[in-house]
Amino acid sequence: MLYHSPFEIDSLSSNFNGVVLGSILDLSLVVPLLFLAWQRKFNWKYFIVLMATGLISARFIIPIEYLSSFKLVMWLGIGVEALLILFEISILFTLAKNLPSIIQKVKTSSLPLLFSFSYVINEKFSKRPIIQIICSEMMMFYYAFGTWKKQPNPEANTFTIYKRSSLITFQIMMIHAVVIETLGIHWLLHSKSVILSLILLILNIYSIIFFLGDIQALRFNPLRIEHNRIYLSLGLAKRMEIQLNDIEKVIIDTEILEQKISKTTIEFIARDFEKVHPDIILKLKSPVEATLFMGIKRKYEQVAIRIDNPQEFKKILKQHLEERN
Repeated sequence: MLYHSPFEIDSLSSNFNGVVLGSILDLSLVVPLLFLAWQRKFNWKYFIVLMATGLISARFIIPIEYLSSFKLVMWLGIGVEALLILFEISILFTLAKNLPSIIQKVKTSSLPLLFSFSYVINEKFSKRPIIQIICSEMMMFYYAFGTWKKQPNPEANTFTIYKRSSLITFQIMMIHAVVIETLGIHWLLHSKSVILSLILLILNIYSIIFFLGDIQALRFNPLRIEHNRIYLSLGLAKRMEIQLNDIEKVIIDTEILEQKISKTTIEFIARDFEKVHPDIILKLKSPVEATLFMGIKRKYEQVAIRIDNPQEFKKILKQHLEERN
């Protein structure tokens, strides 16, 4: 507000240089530190990226005439950001080079594709955020365009989690809404701003691809109990691997299941317009990591699940837990 206010500001004033310096420090140091404190984790790479982004933001927020004394600092931010981008691009080239061997290894795995692909990627590239995001997008495009001629094959110890809901119908309705209802908005925007209309068009196309991929991922990745583990996924939105040894308690009490889900509980429940409750809650001995959209990782203490065949699932789970003990 200060830099773009209608009042005249003397850019040659030494006092105003102090204001500019304060803004640069806020954007390049204070904001990144506050963001990392909010995330409750500190990573030097993230800090450098946020710092460089803050310096570049300062270039757009603060008018150029006020930055004459700080050009070196601005170029430093741009240089750091450019180096990081080049580094990430080199990683993507490495990913493309190794992709054929990765696909071959995934095909030989007995695990669900959402899990096997992630495991092979992590073996080769550790846990790099850019790789996680790209691989998440690759899965979306694969399920959206590469699975429509295939049919899910029911296997032993697998359980679907969407047939008791209208989730897929709801997603198809959303696709229709994106295609039809936003068409008029797109043409209205096109007459006002071509750039905004193109951005809306790209977002709409992405949304449609995501819904298509999510529907197929939901159909082709049922809950699976195998190798003393439970493999859980809800389309492309979330997935989780739970070792049976990590389960402290299986909650089936209706009174508890109908209570409000806590923030430390991840839900694998296909929801539509109807209010539903989980069939079972797995209380874990210690927090277990789940993978969310775009490869984001988060730990949870409990897992709430709604199954299409709850009685059979409880029976199979009980057998596996008894064998483990």
